[in-house]
Amino acid sequence: MKKTYQGSCHCGKVRFEADVDPSGGTRRCNCWICSRHPQTETLIRAEDFRLLSDEAELGDYPFGTRGGHHLFCRSCGVASFRRGYAETLGGEYVSIASACLEEEGESDRTPGRVQRTRTNATVEAAG
Repeated sequence: MKKTYQGSCHCGKVRFEADVDPSGGTRRCNCWICSRHPQTETLIRAEDFRLLSDEAELGDYPFGTRGGHHLFCRSCGVASFRRGYAETLGGEYVSIASACLEEEGESDRTPGRVQRTRTNATVEAAG
C-alpha cells in the first residue's frame, strides 16, 4: 500500500512529495555516478512524484546516454532525486535518494537539522 512521504535537499530549497510503497524496498544503482554516492534509492513511477519547489532550483547533469537526469539543488548541492526513462523500469521513473525522504513527524523540523545517525568516527588529515 502506498504512503505519501515528504522529502527535501539539505537546505530545503528543493522539496517534493512522493507516493511510495514501503514494501517495495530500496536499491542501489550501479551507474558510474551513483556508484560514488553511498546511498540507496527508492524507485517510483513518475506520476507518483510531485515537485513542490520551483524547477529553477534544480541543476541537471545528464551524462552518458542522456536517458537519466541527475538533479541536484543549485544551493546546497544535494542530489535528492533523479528522473529518467527506461523500458526495463516500465517507462518514466523517479529515483529518490532514500536519505532525503523524511520520516513521519520530521516535516515540521527545519530542513537540514534532522539527524538520523550519529557516529564517533575519527577523521585524520592526509599528510
